[in-house]
Amino acid sequence: MILKHVALFCSSEEKSDKFYEELLNLKKKGSKILSSELSKQIFNLDSEYKMINYIDNDIQFEIFINPEKRVFENKIEHICLKVDNFDAFIEKCRASGIKVKQIPKADSSLITFISDYDGNLFEIK
Repeated sequence: MILKHVALFCSSEEKSDKFYEELLNLKKKGSKILSSELSKQIFNLDSEYKMINYIDNDIQFEIFINPEKRVFENKIEHICLKVDNFDAFIEKCRASGIKVKQIPKADSSLITFISDYDGNLFEIK
């Protein structure tokens, strides 16, 4: 089995570009409009959404722009990413204004999470 893509909401294309292009170093592969008719049929959402793809050789994010700023509270949904240089990536997050949350585990290791500019949660390994 291969994971083809992950779809998430973001409140603006600017925030989306800043996180997925600048921080995660993914390439923007264009955009298209998901019609309100198709959105209703697939997701039961009667709204038109701009959809942007960010990719590299191993991963693809399908980002739906939702300027209504969906509220993200008390959720467990997250995406786990393994990065090549953990310390450098965490420093880049902090320099970009991304909040880094590190939770100590019983074995003295840390669980690390970040959120994008719209509250989508990512575990970093």
